[in-house]
Amino acid sequence: MADPRQLLTPVHLPRRERQPACHERPLTSEAHVSIVVVLGFVGLLFLGSRVLPGPVVQGAESHAGGCPQYRLNGMKLFLLSVVMAGAAWIWAPHLLAYPARNSGELLVAANVFAFALATALYVRGRCGSPPGRRSSPARALVDYVRGVELNPAWGGVDLKLFSYRPSLIALFLFNVSYLAAQYLDGGSVSGRMALYQVLFFIYIANYFQFEGGMIYTWDILAERFGWMLVWGDFVLVPFFYSLPGRTLVDVHEPLPLWAGISCTLLFLTGFWLFRGANEQKHRFKQDRGITIWGRPAETVGGKLLVSGFWGLGRKLNYTGELLVYTSWTVLCGTASLAPYLVLLFLAGLFVHRAHRDDKRCRAKYGAVWQEYCRRARFRMVPFLY
Repeated sequence: MADPRQLLTPVHLPRRERQPACHERPLTSEAHVSIVVVLGFVGLLFLGSRVLPGPVVQGAESHAGGCPQYRLNGMKLFLLSVVMAGAAWIWAPHLLAYPARNSGELLVAANVFAFALATALYVRGRCGSPPGRRSSPARALVDYVRGVELNPAWGGVDLKLFSYRPSLIALFLFNVSYLAAQYLDGGSVSGRMALYQVLFFIYIANYFQFEGGMIYTWDILAERFGWMLVWGDFVLVPFFYSLPGRTLVDVHEPLPLWAGISCTLLFLTGFWLFRGANEQKHRFKQDRGITIWGRPAETVGGKLLVSGFWGLGRKLNYTGELLVYTSWTVLCGTASLAPYLVLLFLAGLFVHRAHRDDKRCRAKYGAVWQEYCRRARFRMVPFLY
């Protein structure tokens, strides 16, 4: 009889011919193939963003003035990607495993693409800059890294919002590719890998369900679009954030029942904080008369929401996202330190962002922000930060 303390033990499937594991594959000299793959992938998603139907919404007034419009059809693109991945799993699992088998070449190709796009954006932005804009080497470097234009659009597609689509869809495909690689390598899928795939799928699918809320984020409203955001979208997110999936390819230990339940509860708690806080803020920006947790939304100075999660802490959405990433990272156990680097990076990133946001809001709202901080006394962790 199976040990009831173990959950989702390896699921054995018809064994297929073993392929070299991810780490056994040397970099090939056919880098041009990966370049074509990256260009084709991004190009198809860009074309889909132009032609697929979707509601057109008006964003908030940007820091450059005006209210950009966005076509929200990311969910359709994601669902098409899921269908294609499912078809590949049935009829061509070796094709589905391509990103896992060729991650090195794809990483190089993605970097080439990101630097080329950042350069194109810089040149375009500089050509449209006011004549008096300084052009010193230091200014040029800052403009290249941080961007020149706030809301660049090509062919009617806002590039900042669009770039989230290849970023997260590529992350999804890398994760599924590692699932296919484990199946092809050993003829089974581990319980750890199966639970990881379920939790990550929920997280990514929910992003596209909530795509309309992204137009109110700081990146969309205030950050210029340059190398920093481009490289983050096309390189950092799909290759770095998928490290847990890459690690789990070679982790086959059964998942204890208590560990599976704990990871699931941790994910659900983090997801509730992360999505709940963002959803409350999004609804408040659209309608100041909403109710939160059964009560009319309360504000400080008529500007800052102090109801729901935003009355408890100033950045609980960051806390929730850290818990979400922790839930699937610990599934890797102690097989490798690599997936824990993602947690360390995100912790540092969120602490830095929380500090930067606090400084920006203090300058923008003055005494109103001081009053808000008195009501919501911590940023991310009660009594600590």
